[in-house]
Amino acid sequence: MAALAWGEWLNWRWSRTLVGNSRGTAEAVVVLGYRNPQPTANVINRWRVRAGIRSIAADGPHGTRVIFSGGATSGGAAEARLMADYARSVLAFDGTVLLEDRSRTTWENITNVIPLLDDIDRIKIVSQPAHALKARAYLRRQRPDLAERLVRADDYRPGEWMIVKPLLALYGLWTLRGLRADERKTSL
Repeated sequence: MAALAWGEWLNWRWSRTLVGNSRGTAEAVVVLGYRNPQPTANVINRWRVRAGIRSIAADGPHGTRVIFSGGATSGGAAEARLMADYARSVLAFDGTVLLEDRSRTTWENITNVIPLLDDIDRIKIVSQPAHALKARAYLRRQRPDLAERLVRADDYRPGEWMIVKPLLALYGLWTLRGLRADERKTSL
C-alpha cells in the first residue's frame, strides 16, 4: 500500500513541476512518442494519445494544435504517424494535427517541435509524468521564453496506471537523476 501511495504522490508531483498559468487562446498539446516497432500504436502510445486529447482545453478543441512527436524506431512507420492515425481513426479526433516525425530522443522531440510553438500562448507536453517533466526541463534549457508558456497537461489522473506507478516512479527517479547531473555540469 505504501509503495502504491508513494508512486501516486511522486507522479502527481512531477505532473505539476515546471508549469505555470500562461494565458491566451493559442494552445498546443505536444504528445511525445514511445518506442513503437509494430505497425500500429502500442499501448503506451495509445494512452499518450488519449491523454493528449483529454488535455485540450474545454473552450475550443479546434483552436488547439495537437503535435505528435516521434520518429521511426525500427524501420517502421514514425511514432508520430502511428499516434495521429490512432487519434483520427479510433478516437475520431478531427482537430488540427501536426507531425514531427524525425526525432529519436526526448531532446530531439523538443528541438524539433520548437518551430511549431513560436506563435503559441499555452504549451502542454504529454507523456508519463516523469518523461513530460524531463521534456519540460529540456524546453527550459533550449528556449526559456517558450518554457514560460508551459501549463499542466491532463496526463496524470489519480488511480490511472496505479499498479505500475511505483515502477514508473523508480524509472522516473533514475532518468531524472541524469537530468540533475546535467544541470550541475552546466551551472559550473
